[in-house]
Amino acid sequence: MIFKLGLTGSMGMGKTSTALLFQKHNCGVWDADKAVHRLYSKGGAAVKPIQKYFPGAVKGGSVSREELKKILKKDFTQIKTLESIVHPLVSEDRKHFIDTTKFKINVFDIPLLFETGANKLMDKVACVYVSKTIQMDRIKSRKTMEYIEIKRILDQQMPIEEKSKLADFVIETFNKRDTEKQVLNIIKKIESDFNA
Repeated sequence: MIFKLGLTGSMGMGKTSTALLFQKHNCGVWDADKAVHRLYSKGGAAVKPIQKYFPGAVKGGSVSREELKKILKKDFTQIKTLESIVHPLVSEDRKHFIDTTKFKINVFDIPLLFETGANKLMDKVACVYVSKTIQMDRIKSRKTMEYIEIKRILDQQMPIEEKSKLADFVIETFNKRDTEKQVLNIIKKIESDFNA
């Protein structure tokens, strides 16, 4: 039997860095974004269905995120079609991870955990949190997106205050040392409860 900890938060809150801290302390980590990358790569399960509905988005046998962004920029209502293709495939990937993991505690890094209902599959949920100012500074420092794109993604997500209220644990990610202490405390709590 394994323990499933959902890890969520908004863009720029420190989910990936926090997931790596859990991994450092002997937890398995499944990352929804990495699963999507696998599905979009050459031979990935999402390539053919995306080719069918978004023909211009497939280049050289893999899904071009840039081309997909252009298509969605023109007609954002198409996001529902894309999600209907990708979400079931991501669920299959997650199930495969659950069936094959060797770790007792497993962290599921899922940005849209509550929005997709994946929280119902978890034993507990942790939400990463940082102030709006720091969040925006982190996003801007990536220099990979325009403001309108950032806003569209954030608008699609549940407000962080709401996610925090629904979570069993809130991890403040202002600095790495304190974040790691919080991660260790959560692991200890899970181990204590799990072995009880």
